[in-house]
Amino acid sequence: MIFTVIIALEFKRSLLVVAERRDNVVQVRSVILIALLAVVRKLLILDIATTEALHLFALAAAILALGAVYWLVRARDPYQRAWRGEPTREGTDLPQPRRDQA
Repeated sequence: MIFTVIIALEFKRSLLVVAERRDNVVQVRSVILIALLAVVRKLLILDIATTEALHLFALAAAILALGAVYWLVRARDPYQRAWRGEPTREGTDLPQPRRDQA
């Protein structure tokens, strides 16, 4: 029940982000996160005693694949790179981290 609520809240947040931006592009990270939550929810509600091993391995592979894609997308996010202080592309309007001047 709690995972269903978390999935619904994340879906609502992604819809609000799209509505706020006034464009039709859904952020890939949000979609991957919703899918990952749904697969984990499915894994938690399964009865392991009656589920075939191949089905469990397929769910585990899906979780690993979605986790890897989420990590790759997050690593390419220019906002995350700017926050960490890594160089970004020139000419972009990304927020730069505050640097303390001595």
